[in-house]
Amino acid sequence: MKILMFGRGVIATIYGWALHQAGHEVECYVRPGRAATYGDAVELDLFDTRRRVWGQRVAEKWPVRYREALEPDHGFDLIVLSVPHHRLAEATAFLAPRVDQATVLIFGNIWTEPAAAIRPLPLDRIAWGFPQAGGGFGADGVLHGALLPSVVFGTLGRPPTDRERAVRQTFREAGLRIKEQPDFRGWLWVHFGSDAGLSSQGLRRGSLSELAGARHDLREALLAGRELLPLLQARGVDLRRHRAGTLLFRAPTWLTAPVLAWLTAHVAIARVSLTAHSDPDAEEPREVCRDALAEARRLGVAVPRLEAAEPFFAREGTE
Repeated sequence: MKILMFGRGVIATIYGWALHQAGHEVECYVRPGRAATYGDAVELDLFDTRRRVWGQRVAEKWPVRYREALEPDHGFDLIVLSVPHHRLAEATAFLAPRVDQATVLIFGNIWTEPAAAIRPLPLDRIAWGFPQAGGGFGADGVLHGALLPSVVFGTLGRPPTDRERAVRQTFREAGLRIKEQPDFRGWLWVHFGSDAGLSSQGLRRGSLSELAGARHDLREALLAGRELLPLLQARGVDLRRHRAGTLLFRAPTWLTAPVLAWLTAHVAIARVSLTAHSDPDAEEPREVCRDALAEARRLGVAVPRLEAAEPFFAREGTE
């Protein structure tokens, strides 16, 4: 399959590498002038858990094929669109006249109605998924991260189409298991709320990386996430359908916080999931918190911990 990863971010790079390993033809679209800046290869330092529970360390350079233009007749079979949620409108507007015959996999956070969030794109060409990988680029340009053994897929109230089944098969060929979420809209919003809870405490400390091994801070992050559950209900999410996704926030923190602290201090795959997010200027965690807080205020839902963290993510010039 001929695959275009939109951008050269963490998710695009990790999954682009995995799909290339599986024999697919992979390229990365980048803005004009960026290819020369990035160089011919990405240096990877990953924990790959597709075959080993505790992960296999991958330290290698992946030669990347870049393109800085996207003609309407590009011939790609699949375009993987994984951008920060606040960049999604810009990205979909760019792609809309350039989809050609490709399927577009929407592969990241969404906080608005999913179909509305990607409105310029043709819905009959869309597949919905969510990555189970993460990390960050260090100051040395090395991508430090982790690749979990599964990928989340779902639909918006109907069975998968032939296009969507073909995308799932492509990821299976890369050694990834498929987790289906029947209520994908609700699952996306639960995940967004979880991100907001963790990010609010991470921003108070400077970055998510500071939460690794920090029992008190992890407890506060879990409680912040718990306070967001009523917001999800107010938005129409049936939390009974997402017990697994909310268990970490509903469970007693006297139990979960110490366990998380120990895991993120001593287990490499858990530790890197936080320590790789060390950029104190990262914009996406701030945007996640801003949007979650704005929605809570709109619906009149009390979220005291998120509100108390607002000085750490408020836009300059606002209170």
